[in-house]
Amino acid sequence: MSFPIAAEPFQLDANETLSPDQLRVLQTRRMKASLAHAFAGNPHFRQTCRDARVAPDDFADLADLRKFPFSGKADLRAAYPFGYFAVPMRDIARIHASSGTTGNPTVVGYTRDDIRTWAGLVARSIHAAGGRPGMKVHVAYGYGLFTGGLGAHYGAEELGCTVIPMSGGQTEKQIQLIQDFKPEIIMVTPSYMLSLLDELEARGIDPRSTSLRIGIFGAEPWTEAMRAEIEARLAIRAVDIYGLSEVIGPGVAQEYGATQDGPTIWEDHFYPEIVDPETGEPLPDGEEGELVFTSLSKQAMPIIRYRTRDLTRLLPGSQGPMRRMAKITGRSDDMLIIRGVNVFPSQIEEQLLKCAGLAPHYLIEISRPGRMDEMTVQVERRTDCGEGEGAAHGRELAQYIKVHIGISVTVEVVASGSLPRSMGKAARIRDLRGS
Repeated sequence: MSFPIAAEPFQLDANETLSPDQLRVLQTRRMKASLAHAFAGNPHFRQTCRDARVAPDDFADLADLRKFPFSGKADLRAAYPFGYFAVPMRDIARIHASSGTTGNPTVVGYTRDDIRTWAGLVARSIHAAGGRPGMKVHVAYGYGLFTGGLGAHYGAEELGCTVIPMSGGQTEKQIQLIQDFKPEIIMVTPSYMLSLLDELEARGIDPRSTSLRIGIFGAEPWTEAMRAEIEARLAIRAVDIYGLSEVIGPGVAQEYGATQDGPTIWEDHFYPEIVDPETGEPLPDGEEGELVFTSLSKQAMPIIRYRTRDLTRLLPGSQGPMRRMAKITGRSDDMLIIRGVNVFPSQIEEQLLKCAGLAPHYLIEISRPGRMDEMTVQVERRTDCGEGEGAAHGRELAQYIKVHIGISVTVEVVASGSLPRSMGKAARIRDLRGS
């Protein structure tokens, strides 16, 4: 079938070869085609445009994008399962979906051209991180409906790497394959990387002795302090890959290994905006707000002004004209309001990693025994930290949270290995207020 958005030759080094003017011309052309394709093929998007009294012909310049309505998870769930696709089912080559733990899953579809584009974007990401053809890539993201495993897999193969498709879980097997197969690159969530480090050390293996040299970590927010923790224990260059299934999967943005200064957004395929989370008004580059994406080259399911709920800033490009995004500070839908103070899990993590005797595994528990919310932070002490010393570090953490975040919390220090380990995205919050 001939699609309104035609597949174009993929450029591995587009960020280094395109000028700012060439990038803007390309974005404008692709944006116009994407809007027209979504309007023609997606009845849900077409109706929201009509409600907003806007049509693709109203787009002439990138500044006109603000005229068009936002989309979000609720739109995809309302169109469940396949109502958000813009092509007939006969042209869908693959389907991925979220877990759907809070409602219908969000379902995404791909044409064969979309899969090739996606593979190229992840190949570009691995290359930017420092990966090269011939290197071995240990993929410990989950395979299946989650986009992480297959996205990393296809991208590594596209670059010419040797793929070890381990998937998530089976920690002992992960360690064995890292020891035996000697991969140079690992792609995994940062929280599960910490679990692998714990297991290596528990076996008496120095993680710095492994073959791993590049870690491409994503699927959850992580702090600079966690980067420092992983790099110190593993002798690895830890870089951030960003993506989300609704936009395409991993490979929307990637941090360059040479600079480690925040993920560069592949703006030839995804156009970013930052908006005020409350009003939806666009904010200038440099100001923090909610990240919004419009896809520029997707065929099966073009996404227009998709609200990611991730909070960040847009920064100038450091390797070319494509802009970077600052580390995600949190998600607007993960924000906790504790006695009038806005709290994100990443803020707790940042303070935790200042405490030498505490491990970077934690769980935030929110309860309301009376009229006021109360927060308890459960955290593990390190294996070389005694019970009394761990309690002292717990008091230290409570003080850090009080001073730097502005709330009083109870810190419970538990033995190493006591808290549940995640093989995918780490679950950091347990809300007991409704129980």
